[in-house]
Amino acid sequence: MTLEAKQVSFSIYDQQILHEVSVKIKKKQFVGLIGPNGSGKSTLLKNMYRLLKPESGTVLLNEQDILKQSSKAIAKNLAVVSQETPVLFDFTVHDLVSMGRTPHKKLLELDQEQDFQIVKNALKQTGILHLAKRSFSSLSGGEKKRVMVARALAQQAHVLILDEPTNHLDIQHQLQLMDLIQTLHLTVVAALHDLNIAAMYCDQIYVLQRGRIVCHGTPEEVLTPSLLQEVFGVFADIQTHTLTGKPYLTYVPEQFARRTNPI
Repeated sequence: MTLEAKQVSFSIYDQQILHEVSVKIKKKQFVGLIGPNGSGKSTLLKNMYRLLKPESGTVLLNEQDILKQSSKAIAKNLAVVSQETPVLFDFTVHDLVSMGRTPHKKLLELDQEQDFQIVKNALKQTGILHLAKRSFSSLSGGEKKRVMVARALAQQAHVLILDEPTNHLDIQHQLQLMDLIQTLHLTVVAALHDLNIAAMYCDQIYVLQRGRIVCHGTPEEVLTPSLLQEVFGVFADIQTHTLTGKPYLTYVPEQFARRTNPI
């Protein structure tokens, strides 16, 4: 299943946030969105999962206009883990993850044994089975994030949208989560803050700056010293990691960078 934004523009009041942005995520591809704060990453994702409506352009889910699909049909095929974790009532972790099964059920239909097993597997995969009876409000920020990922896994969608999925997670759980997502072989698009995480896990990277795509390609093609300086305003030494074979960034304070490359 594929997901695509075609020439998407969006504004809030009179401020243009996205300018004819196009992003294509092929079947089972892991695509990362990177860019400075305020570059439009989250806004683009919200347009892609129909929380916001583009003022122009189209979002296609499996080559069909997402605005013309029913909410239930979308929920069967697309799962979202957003930055925020708004939960109006204090559900248990198990109950909240079980809500991922809703798109697959009829109105008022009770959970079946298959549903219980799917939820249990999602809790296991995200390492929170021991939290199943805890109230959501009692959890730490990182634990809440893993609950929302577990709910998305219980949904069994083919496309996964992630907005800063490693926020609030310690380094162990960051890597475990990204490893898990990679092994699921889903169609994935994620807004990522950590560029080394993006380099390690993404097949393709799109770079946003002031609401426009300024570059896209493989991590090796995109993550260059000149782009990092131009878009993020930082100096970085980029090497190929001996174990992963992926680009690895070491950020260099300006005072040291200018000694090596005086302007």
